[in-house]
Amino acid sequence: MNPKPEARGSLVRGRVATSLLFLLFGTALGCWTSRIPAIKSDLGLSDGLLGLALLAFAVGAIAGMMGLGRLVDRWGSTRVMVPTALLEGLLLIPPAFMPTLVTLMAALFLFGLVHGTLNIAMNANGIEVQRAWGRPIVSSFHAVYSIGGFLGAAIGGLFAHQDVSPEVTFAAVGAGVVLLAVWAAVWALPQDVPATPPGSGSGAGTGGGGVSRSFYLLFLGALAMCTLVGEGTAADWSAVYLHESLGSTPAFATAAFAAFSVTMTIGRLLGDRLAERFGPVQLVRGCGVLASVGMTAALLIGHPVAGVIGFACLGAGMSCIAPQVYSAAGQRDPARAGAALSLVVSLGYVGFLIGPLVIGGVSTFTGLPVALGIPALLILFVVLGASALRPPGPTAPAPVEEKPLRDADRSGLA
Repeated sequence: MNPKPEARGSLVRGRVATSLLFLLFGTALGCWTSRIPAIKSDLGLSDGLLGLALLAFAVGAIAGMMGLGRLVDRWGSTRVMVPTALLEGLLLIPPAFMPTLVTLMAALFLFGLVHGTLNIAMNANGIEVQRAWGRPIVSSFHAVYSIGGFLGAAIGGLFAHQDVSPEVTFAAVGAGVVLLAVWAAVWALPQDVPATPPGSGSGAGTGGGGVSRSFYLLFLGALAMCTLVGEGTAADWSAVYLHESLGSTPAFATAAFAAFSVTMTIGRLLGDRLAERFGPVQLVRGCGVLASVGMTAALLIGHPVAGVIGFACLGAGMSCIAPQVYSAAGQRDPARAGAALSLVVSLGYVGFLIGPLVIGGVSTFTGLPVALGIPALLILFVVLGASALRPPGPTAPAPVEEKPLRDADRSGLA
């Protein structure tokens, strides 16, 4: 039965609101990343001290995901994501005004804390909107996040090209983020939407097949970690691989990560239709094979053009995996989606952080081309574990106890 026009309108507005959150989330992060060199120069930081500042942001983000993200289960995703989205825009600004490394680390920790909390809340809200929508739409939210990252980096790069200070850059982008947050707050899906639709199983306590809920979520977290190792590796090592290992020009070397980013965005835009047609298990298996085989073939060929194509395959293949993993985590037990996403998303983020470090460490002994085979191997683990993403079946109805018919009942059958 189709929803009433007013209910349908509320769902559309809720979907737009969640998309706005993913957009501002990516825009704020992209803008901050693009102005890191200016912050480093203004404070006269060495590479090592800059690393400490960035570590403060990462620690804050993980703390927000693991700790404050669980507030979603207590207060609801809408009541958590609206204030954190507003704070996302406001707390983007202070890092540009910090005069010392210590104050910069404090500002980045707070920014990371809110950023991590918003990550959990908006993903939980996206899963709620998907459940109410009645078909896969989570991948489209992640596509909007990728677009936001491009937008924030482009704005930051344009301001840098015009010699605009980081203070003005962050103030302008922060104001835009706040405006998007206000719009999202007005249109967000009402919090009284039931977490579990009628007739569906709660899935509490299990991940299917009698496996405990905790083990199931840890396994999903491992899948997310293996996936995001590849994303972090592409960001940090793709250009280095093409330039230093394959001898391309510095300008052409940037094409590798550009190809990775473009194909990832396109894949996420198509991901919901593919998930609806093939289901999450087959989709993730197909994407994983594309990512692993494409990247491995490129490493074996060892040509700059092949390298660009390989990272394009990696981006396309990885595009749909994380959204499906997060969706599986949030849908298994809707009443505790915040806690589930806190664990799974945090483990994924750890993979994003440590993956490039592992690649760098291994490359000192094996060379970078061999080390870059690690993400391809990890994606194969995701392919083998994709069956964990199969949606839980509906709870079987309790058997009806048969009672002997009384005389009055028999008369009614005549």
